[in-house]
Amino acid sequence: MNKAFVRESEGDDDEELQPALRIPPGTRNYITPAGHARLKSELEHLVKRERPHVVEIVAWAASNGDRSENGDYIYGKRRLREIDRRIRFLTKRLDIAEIVDPLRQGDNDQVFFGATVTVADAQGAENTYTIVGIDEADASLGRISWISPLARALIKAREGDSIRFQSPVGIREIDIVEVRYQALN
Repeated sequence: MNKAFVRESEGDDDEELQPALRIPPGTRNYITPAGHARLKSELEHLVKRERPHVVEIVAWAASNGDRSENGDYIYGKRRLREIDRRIRFLTKRLDIAEIVDPLRQGDNDQVFFGATVTVADAQGAENTYTIVGIDEADASLGRISWISPLARALIKAREGDSIRFQSPVGIREIDIVEVRYQALN
């Protein structure tokens, strides 16, 4: 059957996501103001710039005649589907987003969403993590998702507490050295 007559599944885009990016059922999509602004900016870029540009290319390629062997047309249509999928995903995520500003916590020594936490392991090595939304997590920047095992163990703990959590290498114990709330960029 010709691909032109096969309809792509219009199912839930969350099913295609890695498990770490799926929002647990019955929970909210917490996000920092900076993360919300980044997602909104990406959506605006896709809708106002990239998609119209790709549509122009596809229209031009289609006007050249035979579409079956037209690389610009085939690639353009594929790219258009990718853009549309990402637009649907971003729209859904932004619709259910609940913005939580870390600065509203004030001078709090307890760990909640948006906290930047410095921890020390048994050898005294310190690491700093910021608890952020699922769509903002980036281990290279020390930003961990609020649904990660470490973040779940840290939430509601206080400065000076020791916590145990299940890591990929087994059960670990760490001490909370500092808790602070700051604006993210």
